Amino acid sequence: MKNPACAAATGGTLRAVNDAPRPESSLLTATPGRLDAVLSALTGASRSQVAGWITGGCVQVAGQTALKPALKLRGGEVLGVSVPPPPDATVRAEDVPLDVLFEDESLIAVNKPAGMITHPAPGVSTGTLVNALLGRMSLPQQDGHDGPDGYRPGIVHRLDRDTSGVIVVAKTVAAHAALAAAFKDRRTRKTYLAIAAGQWKAQEPAQVDAPVGRHPVQRQRMTVGGAQPRDAQTLFTPLDSLPDGHGRTLTLVRAQPRTGRTHQIRVHLAHLGSPILGDSVYGRESELMPRHALHAQFLTIPHPVTGRALHLHAPVPDDMLSAWISLGGRLPVTLDVPPRDG
Repeated sequence: MKNPACAAATGGTLRAVNDAPRPESSLLTATPGRLDAVLSALTGASRSQVAGWITGGCVQVAGQTALKPALKLRGGEVLGVSVPPPPDATVRAEDVPLDVLFEDESLIAVNKPAGMITHPAPGVSTGTLVNALLGRMSLPQQDGHDGPDGYRPGIVHRLDRDTSGVIVVAKTVAAHAALAAAFKDRRTRKTYLAIAAGQWKAQEPAQVDAPVGRHPVQRQRMTVGGAQPRDAQTLFTPLDSLPDGHGRTLTLVRAQPRTGRTHQIRVHLAHLGSPILGDSVYGRESELMPRHALHAQFLTIPHPVTGRALHLHAPVPDDMLSAWISLGGRLPVTLDVPPRDG
């Protein structure tokens, strides 16, 4: 459905309604690629934000409203972009089923499905994890958590839209403060499972210590180095590997990030020459995976009240298992066993 708050920047039929503020409009010249990726690079907005603009009817390509984020651009098209006003801090509760891994009075841990955005942001006000959580409980309001980056009640860490797995949300202000401090002080242990595809012929665990910063040109991307880089360390442990028949090695790999930088695991695997299977930003799209093959499998945190270690586990999703088996890989018997330090 087209967003009535969007007024097309290139003279289309959309109009702002009532006294709603008119969105900020601009004209841009496209580069080749997917519409959402191109707009993200041109505007500096996240890809999920841009996808919300597109599906909300706020983007035109050559004078025609475009509603598909995956629309292919040849380059040179005139893009009309009408950025909608930021969402109201009051987010609608939605009745969406959730796979709850753990819940008590202080926190809830969920196995987030791939495709679900963590919290509302400009241009994205529905269908997020926060919307779903508000459909079953109240969440704490924290000052400074409803600014330009989105409405984030209870959120202490995030997963990319297409990354599945364990995510923890605080249910009280005190729990939020305790959990945020635990993540900041690195008193949490995170373990991901990924399928990497490239030149890295992994035989033994590999420790990557490479700072991650914003890409200087493609603003939706992160890169090793880049603008204002921050230290980043990830331990990669190969579980199984096989050739793909085209000179590349496919690796089922366990990733344990010691830091929590944006896109850290995806950037570090690309830095090794083996981006994640299906990662269209740092590698290439795949017919086997409609999203990047990355899953937050284990998370250990200190409970915000008792301080005791809380071990959380999200089973590996079927799409990743099916992709690995179809590639000819085997499933290690230790696949669902957490690492010794995790």
